[in-house]
Amino acid sequence: MWFKDDGRNPTASLKDRASAIAIAKAAELGERVLTAATTGNAGSSLAGLAANAGVDAYIFAPASAPAGKIAQLRVFGSHLFLVEGNYDQAFDLCMDATERFGWYNRNTAFNPYMVEGKKTVALEIAEQLRFEAPDKVIVSVGDGCIVSGVAKGFRDLLALGLIDRVPQLIAVQAEGCAPIARAVISGEPVTYLENPTSCADSIVAGIPRNHLMAVRDIRSSGGLAVTVSDDEIIDAIGFLGRNEGIFAEPAAAASVAALRKLADSGDLRRDDRIAVLITGNGLKDVQNALKVNGTTVTISPRIDAVERAIAEGF
Repeated sequence: MWFKDDGRNPTASLKDRASAIAIAKAAELGERVLTAATTGNAGSSLAGLAANAGVDAYIFAPASAPAGKIAQLRVFGSHLFLVEGNYDQAFDLCMDATERFGWYNRNTAFNPYMVEGKKTVALEIAEQLRFEAPDKVIVSVGDGCIVSGVAKGFRDLLALGLIDRVPQLIAVQAEGCAPIARAVISGEPVTYLENPTSCADSIVAGIPRNHLMAVRDIRSSGGLAVTVSDDEIIDAIGFLGRNEGIFAEPAAAASVAALRKLADSGDLRRDDRIAVLITGNGLKDVQNALKVNGTTVTISPRIDAVERAIAEGF
C-alpha cells in the first residue's frame, strides 16, 4: 500500500496539477486574467501559480471556506470574492463572470484541458511503481474531476502499452454530500443536493459538475464507491498522522477513512496493491485538525510537573 501525498505540491494540494496547465494554456492564448470557483484548494492553487506567472486571478469562494485557504488566497494577491452562499453558487457566479468579462476559466468541469493536469498523478503513480499498475486507487470525490483525471491517465498508459490494466477506482464521498457515490452504488442517475454538509469542504459539491464522466469512469474500471462519516474522517486524520507522518486535510483523509472501512468489511484482499491519494495538506484546515484526539497535557514550567505527568501515565 502506498500513499500519494500531493500535499507536498507548491500550494499544498493536487489542484496544482491542473492550475499549471491553466497557466500554460492562458499564456499560449495570450490571456492575462484567469478565474476559478473553489472550495479553497483550486483557487489558492491558481492564485499561487498566477502570482508566479505575473497574471491576475479572480477567485470565487464560499465565505465559509477554511481560514487556511482564504489566507493563501490573500497572500497570493488574488482578487477574492467571498460569496455569501455555497460552492455551487460560487461556481455559477464564476461562470457568469467568465461570460460577462471574457476571463480565462480554470474550472475543471468546464475547461477540458484541466483533466490533462490531473491525470499526471496517475502517470507518476505508474512511473514510481515501475509501470506495474496498482490493483486499486482510492480517490476522494467532489465534482468528480480528479477521479476522471486518474482514469484518463491510466487509460493513456494502457493505450501506450506501458501498463497491462487500468486499476479499480474506489471513489470516496462524505455521507453528507455523496451524490456520485449514491449513483454508483444504486445504478441510478445522480441526484443533486441543495444543502450538502461535511467537514471535508473540498469534496462538498451538491451539484457535481463532472458527474457523468466520473460515474462512467468509476464503473468502467470495475470500481465502487464508499461513503464515510465526518467522525471517520477526523479519526483518519489522526490515524494517518500517527502512523505515516502525513498531515492530511479532511477531504484527503476521507480516502484513508474509506481504506479502513473497506479493510474492516473484508472488501480488500491481503495481496491487493493499493494507492491512496492524499489530495491536500492538513494545514489547509487547522480547525478540523484540532478535533483529533492528541496526547496533550498542560503543565507548569517545572521539571517535577513533567515527572508527575509521566508518572500518571502521560
